[in-house]
Amino acid sequence: MGVIARLKDDIASIYHRDPAANGTIEILFNYPGMQAIWIHRVSNKLWVRNWRLSARCLSTFSRWLTGVEIHPGATIGDRFFIDHGMGVVIGETAEIGNDCTLYHGVTLGGTTWQSGKRHPTLGNNVVIGAGAKILGPITMNDGARVGSNSVVVKDVPVDTTVVGIPGRVVATPSAQSKETSQRRTEMAKKYGFDAYAVSPDNPDPVANAIGQMLDHMHLMDSKVQEVCQAVQTLGGSVCTEKLPELDVEDFSDAENAAAQKRQKSLDEFDPII
Repeated sequence: MGVIARLKDDIASIYHRDPAANGTIEILFNYPGMQAIWIHRVSNKLWVRNWRLSARCLSTFSRWLTGVEIHPGATIGDRFFIDHGMGVVIGETAEIGNDCTLYHGVTLGGTTWQSGKRHPTLGNNVVIGAGAKILGPITMNDGARVGSNSVVVKDVPVDTTVVGIPGRVVATPSAQSKETSQRRTEMAKKYGFDAYAVSPDNPDPVANAIGQMLDHMHLMDSKVQEVCQAVQTLGGSVCTEKLPELDVEDFSDAENAAAQKRQKSLDEFDPII
């Protein structure tokens, strides 16, 4: 792939992954992540040709200019995107596949002072959240995702989400989990709110609790409907009225009223200084 074609490819990938991108000129001059990647491609060629000092000097200049430190020995694939960029560190033996995304503060570091392979390998379509640390000669397989501020020291399977310190798997893809997520979304719409973040791979305990409540409500609705149908078959007259609709604004007004009451109590409190 030629230089111009590769540059267009990088710009297109930024448009695809960053809704804040408003134009090609803006991307070229105001995206330090892309600037760091292009300077690295030059320094990497110098490194491969054994012009090590020139490569390191160019890498140091890039760190001063962009806030991104990429060792010239690192191997980086196509359409690599560093969002924001500040504080990103990529070690010498790191290998990054195609279409990967790193956010600010990410470290692809080593855990030993010995030479040889000591930095992570990222497959294709890997996403690393802000502040995460991926340490050691481990492999992040295709589609792996790492939550913000996590510390990962073990291999991550394909299409798996990892969070925490140390990183732990919170979800693996399956037809059942996708079906559960879809069911929860439909139930949330039915009860009058958006089930944002209630997904099988979300580590938020509140979101998971809401998801379990939706599962319970779905099961109860199903059971009640079966009972109503059985009673109506026997000649009874039950479940003829439609359940009242829930309005989210009603709950919002109640919450606002409670907040105002708490604020009034604080205003009336006169501390002794």
